[in-house]
Amino acid sequence: MYNVNSLKAEEFIADEEIKETLAYADENCGNMELVDAIIGKARQRKGLNHREASVLLACQNEEKIQEIYALANQIKNDFYGNRIVIFAPLYLSNYCVNGCLYCPYHLKNKHIARRKLTQEEIVKEVTALQDMGHKRLAIEAGEDPVNNPIEYILECIRTIYGIRHKNGAIRRVNVNIAATTVENYRKLHDAGIGTYILFQETYHKESYERLHPTGPKHDYAYHTEAMDRAMEGGIDDVGLGVLFGLELYRYEFAGLLMHAEHLEAVHGVGPHTISVPRVKPADDINPDDFDNGISDDTFAKICALIRISVPYTGMIISTRESQQLREKVLPLGVSQISGASRTSVGGYAEPEKDNSTSEQFDVSDRRSLDEVINWLIRLGYIPSFCTACYREGRTGDRFMTLCKNMQILNCCHPNALMTLKEYLEDYASEDTKKLGTGLIETELEKIPNPKVRERAAQYIHDIEGGARDFRF
Repeated sequence: MYNVNSLKAEEFIADEEIKETLAYADENCGNMELVDAIIGKARQRKGLNHREASVLLACQNEEKIQEIYALANQIKNDFYGNRIVIFAPLYLSNYCVNGCLYCPYHLKNKHIARRKLTQEEIVKEVTALQDMGHKRLAIEAGEDPVNNPIEYILECIRTIYGIRHKNGAIRRVNVNIAATTVENYRKLHDAGIGTYILFQETYHKESYERLHPTGPKHDYAYHTEAMDRAMEGGIDDVGLGVLFGLELYRYEFAGLLMHAEHLEAVHGVGPHTISVPRVKPADDINPDDFDNGISDDTFAKICALIRISVPYTGMIISTRESQQLREKVLPLGVSQISGASRTSVGGYAEPEKDNSTSEQFDVSDRRSLDEVINWLIRLGYIPSFCTACYREGRTGDRFMTLCKNMQILNCCHPNALMTLKEYLEDYASEDTKKLGTGLIETELEKIPNPKVRERAAQYIHDIEGGARDFRF
């Protein structure tokens, strides 16, 4: 039986509820009166539930789809402005004991190069990332209790936070590792992580168990209930995601929103981020083996509907996707992107000659970070390296309250401009610096509070003079 407040996976992600939702969507997707009412509700900026959003996903009326796109753009600007947060993944180890059929790290893959970074190698990798200008990392590792125990992850986090190189410093470490215990989540919280990220892969239990035939990840309930244990362990910023292409997208979409609703109902805090990866080619993996792939247009519609359904969440799109696709969905609600990513273990200090030897998936957008920053500025976005909310304790319900009241822009906008100024001074090419300087001058004038505007302008002047790390 479906129960949004239950702590049992099969009750807060109830298969029968999803099936009834999809049937309801099929019955009502042509009911324009209902569609208009749902869009009207979304205009209130309070979000939609999984049934309402599923009706819009099933609706094929082009005029209504364009309304949804325009609304998604407006809601993103209302909550997050024209800022795009920048991050990079850092793969620590590809040792893994699981048998996931869609991932090249699976245990039976005997020709992928297995590698685990030492602390000395991590220093080199992070220094290389700092030399690009990165301030925010998402660390990744396969599940292997022998090679990648929690003690190793914690040591890596300490190493990363401790590296200072010129004006470089990693100010936020997000963590994407396998589902674990409340005790281990508490250790991660105490280590000062930002967001704990765990992709569900698929919410369809039967498909989940088939796609994860061996290893601890086979346990659907333990995996799906991980975010509740993370919250119990003190982590109040968590990131959801499904891997589109493994199961029917409408089923996944409903399950994803149900998970967000569950976190909100039980903990009072919905997901800090939602990621939208798609199955991509990789060593030993052919996306054509999975017959639920989605088109770029469907992908764009999903992004827009996540934005209007969960308006407060950050939405992430990675370098799995091409520049063209990322440009297509940026106006539809995306608020975070990766730049100059490597999905191999290491690869920043000394790029692998053949990336396929240890990378998790093919990267489609292979531009440098400076090229990505230049591109975003030309599109009218503010590339942001800001980590202020995390470092000022504005996490969980404190962040959500500000965001839902659309007050987060009062500090996020100037913080973004100040961190962009740091990037321009320390790392940018001449062309990017020129473009960025002009953008900052224009955007400063948009800060409504005159005192904040004056203070931000002074901080930016001080950054030009050599000072660093100001934040509201």
